Amino acid sequence: MSRSRKKRQLTGDEAWAKAFGAVDHDPLIAVLGVDVEPDLLRLALTHRSFANEHGPLPNNERLEFVGDAVLGLSIANELFDRFPSKPESDLSPMRARVVSRYALADVAREIGLGEHVLVGRGEEVTGGRDKDSILADTTEALLGAIYRQHGFEVTRDVILRLFAGKLDNAHWTQDWKTVLQERVAELGGEPPVYVATSEGPEHEQVFTAEALIDAVSRGKGRGQNKKTAEQNAAREAVFFLKEHPEAVALAKRAGE
Repeated sequence: MSRSRKKRQLTGDEAWAKAFGAVDHDPLIAVLGVDVEPDLLRLALTHRSFANEHGPLPNNERLEFVGDAVLGLSIANELFDRFPSKPESDLSPMRARVVSRYALADVAREIGLGEHVLVGRGEEVTGGRDKDSILADTTEALLGAIYRQHGFEVTRDVILRLFAGKLDNAHWTQDWKTVLQERVAELGGEPPVYVATSEGPEHEQVFTAEALIDAVSRGKGRGQNKKTAEQNAAREAVFFLKEHPEAVALAKRAGE
């Protein structure tokens, strides 16, 4: 009587190598326009859900940390050059729009990044490859990997190419308070309420505002005047509700 052989389970490193090797990454490298060595690319594409499931393995969060810094500096410097007459109070929200989670996720979708990301089974079945947060974080990790291999100037050039459309529209100002009010109304909530405070001497005051939705703070913003601070708070709240639309209903039920 033959004895059935139990299939050997892959080690974490083997599972990592197999998952990475199952996808052709040449199209991604081509759209980036720079080579990324395989081990560094694999690390940049590894979400913590995959690393925890097969590990412990390293994940891309350290590279994300580096990429976030390089991205912010590159965009800030480009805006500084493009808009020499604009004050810091205008440049800061412009930069925030260009490097927001949702702008990063848009860029990720444009380059087809989702199919390359290594995620755990839970994220796989819940559409993790197309989640804004995972796509944005992986984009930053990828930029961090490029920086680690090629340095700042090469990474900056990649960033300016990938974010060209976002930069071209950076000057466009959106009324985030109106956008938030409309979105909250769609979700059945009460109109947002703003609470603002200020600090510093009168000629150098900095305002901080919070956007309250059903008495719960969903966004915080700063600015050199109350209007700017409230717009920045509303913008953060809009992005929060994009990820968590159920929050309005939960807040309503809690208040009943």
